[in-house]
Amino acid sequence: MSRLEILEGPSGRRVRSEAERARIAAESLLPGAQVSEVARKHGATRWQIYDWRRRFRQRGMLPLCEASPPTFAPLVVERALERQAAAIKLEIAIGDVVLRTDTAIDAEQLSRVIRAVRASR
Repeated sequence: MSRLEILEGPSGRRVRSEAERARIAAESLLPGAQVSEVARKHGATRWQIYDWRRRFRQRGMLPLCEASPPTFAPLVVERALERQAAAIKLEIAIGDVVLRTDTAIDAEQLSRVIRAVRASR
């Protein structure tokens, strides 16, 4: 017969409130924070914090991106570039025949021209 031992008192498992888990998960998302350090500080494991973050994100309580929000440089378009864009030409070589047109050509019309060039060869 085996012996069964009953231990009384705290089991070593911490029961954390939802607010405490959210606070720890949010702390792990701060710039420069390392999940392992945050976990050690609060007596948790890394996988617990990752799990809490995933669950809070699914509920929309944490941002989707762990990093700081991306910053963008403003786009500046100079007039010279606008003129160059308008001057872009399309060039198609079929054998010794070269078709040149601008990019605003209708696809059906271009297709007919290409068929006509191929048929004339």
